[in-house]
Amino acid sequence: MSLLEKLKPYPGKKQKKRLGRGKGSGKGGISTRGHKGQRARKSGNAPAGFEGGAMPLARRLPKFGFTNAPFKTVYEIVNLSQLNQLEGDITPELLVSKGLVKKRRQIKILGQGEISKPLKVKAHKFSKKAKEQIEKAGGQISIL
Repeated sequence: MSLLEKLKPYPGKKQKKRLGRGKGSGKGGISTRGHKGQRARKSGNAPAGFEGGAMPLARRLPKFGFTNAPFKTVYEIVNLSQLNQLEGDITPELLVSKGLVKKRRQIKILGQGEISKPLKVKAHKFSKKAKEQIEKAGGQISIL
């Protein structure tokens, strides 16, 4: 017995499925593709949503509704619990430099958390709860 006969693939190595190599292989003839039809062909994979040349459902149905996406105002959100960690006048520039706001967009202050010191807060929008809590703590708000 020679060395070549003892060689085996390493454990876990799986052999590739060899299609179209005769009836004896069990994967000959139609090679697991079924009989005829578009998917049995060499280049028979149609794009997603393709319906055999018929008008696809997504194009047949009426489109409805309205989207204001290109003109939507996106606010960066800051909570009172985050503001409570800061001191002095709070401006959008300060929030960007401290990393509380990622991009220089419009900023909205929300009322989650507590505020314990008087702060001067400048932002584009405030929720009712945030406005009440800042004024209750002796602070001031100004809308940009």
